[in-house]
Amino acid sequence: MDYQALLNEAIKEAELGLSEGGLPIGSVLADSDGNVVARGHNLRVQTGDPTAHAEVACIRSAGRRRDWPRLTLVSTLSPCVRCTGTSLLYKIPRVVIGENQNFMGAEDLFKQHGVELINLNDPRCIELMANFIRDKPDLWNEDIGIE
Repeated sequence: MDYQALLNEAIKEAELGLSEGGLPIGSVLADSDGNVVARGHNLRVQTGDPTAHAEVACIRSAGRRRDWPRLTLVSTLSPCVRCTGTSLLYKIPRVVIGENQNFMGAEDLFKQHGVELINLNDPRCIELMANFIRDKPDLWNEDIGIE
């Protein structure tokens, strides 16, 4: 499976979210052949829904499925505890992240549940998030529950 190509698709979602005035975090789900079956980006600002993180939006857009244990979740940023929990609920066995330097999510939960976690440490993802956090710290803090 070409993780870099999948991350490129997640980055397109992140850039779309940023262009809409939201957070630059994107996600895709891929089947066992590496085909994107769902995509999403953080929609919290755009919709006013505090649960609309990229991974949750992506999983929602996947609809009803029975093949969750054969999918791979790709996200530009290390998933928070809610997004991690959502992927654990559906037994997604592999998560690929663009980076965890700007935010370390609940990666320990993935390990505890035997989920394969692959961090690509992608410089584009690191820069995209660092610039956003620098330029819009209030939106970022709101997203991760900091007053």
